[in-house]
Amino acid sequence: MKDLKDINEYLKSKVKKGKKNYAVPKNWMPENYSGDVKLNGRKFFLNPYEYVSSVIDEILKNSDEKKDYSNPLSFIKEEKDPSWVNLSTMYGAHIRATAAYIHDQKTIFMPIDKLGYTESGTYLKMIAMIPYFKKMNIDCIYLLPISQSSNKFKKGEVGSPYAVKDYFSVEKDYKDTLLDDEFSSNQQFAAFVQACHIMEIRVMLDFVPRTAARDNKLILDHPEWFYWIDLKELNSYAPPKIKNLKFEQPTKENLEILYNDDEVKKHLSKFRFDPKTTNPKKWETFLKKNKDNPDFFDELIKSFKIITVPGFSDWINDTQPTWDDITFLRLYLSHPEEAEKYLPKNQPPYVLFDVVKSSNFPGKEKNQELWTLISDIMPFYQKNFGIDGARLDMGHALPSELEDMIIKKAKEYDPAFAIIAEELNMDNHNRAKNNGYDGILGNSWWSEPRIDEGWTKKFVSKIMPELSLPAFATSETPDSPRAITRKYGENFSKLSAVINTFMPNGITFINSGSEIFESQPMNTGLDFEKPLEEKFKYLKPDDQFYGKLAFFDWYALHWDTDHHMIKLLKYLGNIKNNHKNLLLKKENYRFLDFGEKSFVMFWWDGKDGIVIPINLNFDNPYYFEINLGYHTWRGNHSIKTTIENYRRSESSWDINDGILRVTINPGEARVFTIK
Repeated sequence: MKDLKDINEYLKSKVKKGKKNYAVPKNWMPENYSGDVKLNGRKFFLNPYEYVSSVIDEILKNSDEKKDYSNPLSFIKEEKDPSWVNLSTMYGAHIRATAAYIHDQKTIFMPIDKLGYTESGTYLKMIAMIPYFKKMNIDCIYLLPISQSSNKFKKGEVGSPYAVKDYFSVEKDYKDTLLDDEFSSNQQFAAFVQACHIMEIRVMLDFVPRTAARDNKLILDHPEWFYWIDLKELNSYAPPKIKNLKFEQPTKENLEILYNDDEVKKHLSKFRFDPKTTNPKKWETFLKKNKDNPDFFDELIKSFKIITVPGFSDWINDTQPTWDDITFLRLYLSHPEEAEKYLPKNQPPYVLFDVVKSSNFPGKEKNQELWTLISDIMPFYQKNFGIDGARLDMGHALPSELEDMIIKKAKEYDPAFAIIAEELNMDNHNRAKNNGYDGILGNSWWSEPRIDEGWTKKFVSKIMPELSLPAFATSETPDSPRAITRKYGENFSKLSAVINTFMPNGITFINSGSEIFESQPMNTGLDFEKPLEEKFKYLKPDDQFYGKLAFFDWYALHWDTDHHMIKLLKYLGNIKNNHKNLLLKKENYRFLDFGEKSFVMFWWDGKDGIVIPINLNFDNPYYFEINLGYHTWRGNHSIKTTIENYRRSESSWDINDGILRVTINPGEARVFTIK
């Protein structure tokens, strides 16, 4: 715990020099904060050093000197399996945006403002937000990739966290100026994990093993692990359009058509061998000059006139443009076996739809050294930072042996390490389980908003209860539209928050900003019909973040609002925590159908129960007569309303005929506990 304590001591040493000119949102303020506060209108101004050190002081009060909080929480709690994920309440964060705020309150957003404060998100400010996360009963923080990203070929102002330049280094841009240069990015991230563990919050990271930034650091040691084209071909580089095929995936049956297409032949002719293979002596000279040059890639382009290729979809005739900030790693040192008969002699390594889909189209020669390196990434973060879980990006598109290596290595170090598959197809839950995953991303974000089409009800009644492993229960993800922008807006956001708290097989997932009804999406990757138009739609044109996406641009959530559902999430989390034994067993769940747009989620273990009547009709109320006795075999029950009109309620009464009679408002999900 050296990192956290050392940082705290450093902050304390700066308190006397600090000024009360550091604004923080009202919702970030810890309860019973004892530091000096200046109020200016609705703004809280504090001494930043006193503010963060006081938060850390309170966190450290919960620590045990005998425990090493730099280890995974499972080591500390002596857990041997990942079942903790089954009832987890996760908060998904992109550090750069989640912990961003205009601290000087005098200018528009600046990454570092005129007072020298870091306004973009940092590891240190994520520590300061831990009381906020605890308020909502968060027990796991899921972070978008924090590996060092690239500033080349950026899609926006900053670039994507998925364009990884160095897999074994954490993002330096998330350091905080409050700590000057006294602590490395590694130390600051380590302190965040330690603080989370003290507060019994796990940390899960997103990992990207199939792609890399186009100037990834590995190029210096292994240029043959990447795909190259002549620099002069870059402007015309794009996935070829195949006139005799539809929008479809590559298959053994359509490969002959694919490779005999003239556009594909032109595409293949653009590729070149890597610079080390082409000119070993020149490469050796280049390395001597540029081994420690952070801008080595610029020099490489100048020297060899070649460049790594942008990525693209593995779907033939996909309308998506190239993914200019990332490239594919060369997982096989030979071409796909199925394609070799169609290729010209001495064809350089190339990218095509079947190459991208290496899970279905492997080559004969594995890139074993690269596979070993990829499978060592998760253990690096486990051993050095004590992380507790991971989401594996596009794991299903990897060769099955590599996917297996990644999962097994992580679990060898920590059997309780939870790994989530980026599997959107709910029908593939058994495959994910058999491959060693502990949960899937799923498609609740797609199903839940489609109330009028019947998908919400189908999802709760049939799809989720039948899964063999849990899936994220959420109405939005970092890639999808915001819940508040869906049909029924705020009512839908609140209704889905209730459903996702008590979803069978559900990992409750709160996407950063959803709790304050943030409308601007973070990315436009899923369920956007017109992404270029949609990304500008939700904020007013005079908003400084109008048209910006947190994945690629500087962005701060609109924290200065009194309009939110933080209290609702707090109350829901309390109910969930108080009934974990009830919610843990699928056999305790019953779905009660009351017609096209009304149903009840009912949990009962023989003694205690939770009843959630849900009215999906947003125009009219619905009167429920719920025959509890049919399921409990009892007539007498003590009933307590815990959530009504999306507020906490404590009204209670007894029934003696086994029937719960209640009228539910339009678009409402109400929560009762029963005994």
